[in-house]
Amino acid sequence: MDIIQWIIIILIALFVIRHFLPTKGITTISIEQTKNKFKDKNVQFIDVRTPGEYKANHRQQFKNIPLSNLLSKLDQLDKNKEIVVICQSGMRSSKAAKLLKRQGFEKIYNVKGGMSAWV
Repeated sequence: MDIIQWIIIILIALFVIRHFLPTKGITTISIEQTKNKFKDKNVQFIDVRTPGEYKANHRQQFKNIPLSNLLSKLDQLDKNKEIVVICQSGMRSSKAAKLLKRQGFEKIYNVKGGMSAWV
């Protein structure tokens, strides 16, 4: 194998590792842990699903800010407060959590399993 092939393999490996490892500052929490946070008035709850999904099934504590609009709505969020993000399965909320982290939010929680896991 020549040096170019090794570089390509290393770059692919780094991409895979970076993409799938948890991001520092983002914690995955269970539905039960999420419910416990409802008592804390210093926590922001964001549902990043579409308005239709949100309307069909949501929890009152969560404010609907679709993932596609999140960047333009950051001014509605407080960087000094914890933020809990949910979607339908946990995939979009994971993307939202990473976006929030890049924008300077520090304490971000992603709800494992999303609304699909809600009992």
